[in-house]
Amino acid sequence: MEWLQRFQGLDSLAAPIKARLTHDSKIVAVPQGTVIFGPGKAPENMLLLLDGVVRVHQTSESGREIVLYRVAAGESCVLTTACLLAYEDYQAEGVAETDVTAVAIPRRVFDLLIADSEAFRRFVFSAYSRRITDLFTIIEEVAFQRMDIRLAQKLLAMADEAGQIKATHQIMAAELGTAREVVSRLLQEFQRRGEVEIGRGEIRIRKPDALKALAESA
Repeated sequence: MEWLQRFQGLDSLAAPIKARLTHDSKIVAVPQGTVIFGPGKAPENMLLLLDGVVRVHQTSESGREIVLYRVAAGESCVLTTACLLAYEDYQAEGVAETDVTAVAIPRRVFDLLIADSEAFRRFVFSAYSRRITDLFTIIEEVAFQRMDIRLAQKLLAMADEAGQIKATHQIMAAELGTAREVVSRLLQEFQRRGEVEIGRGEIRIRKPDALKALAESA
């Protein structure tokens, strides 16, 4: 039952519910780069991450990709929860961004506990509501916030201690939900102002204070 303590809300479950979860669930290991789920597939398990990161992204008919969110250790996937509750197939793709270890709760156990356990329902819907709020924030940013401000924010968030970002323009575009050409144009403008230096597959921040000022101007 040790993994139950990693998730706020599960440690307060009644003993029989905890026993059911630990008996019927299994711990799975997924290597980096594995497609965990994708469009048109129905979820078979509710996954609770113990270690690693899963990136959830959607690709439009034109091929443009947008990163919706990431699932980290101690979290569950809101899209999987939604599909389990609605008995629908996935509309996006989840990829192991790192090596991942997770607890897989089978659908039949999920359905049973949703019906019979108020504490388990509270855990599921609490995590679900937090993620829905995050998604609305992403929608608001994509729809209303200036792209140069969002790019500055993303560069600062992704940079290491040396101010270096290991990412292509295409990766940055997917993170921001825009076209690669837009990111390239903005980065070239940042470079012209001396705020960044663009290299092959990497970006280095040269004037962090200037980018921070832009990022905070929203």
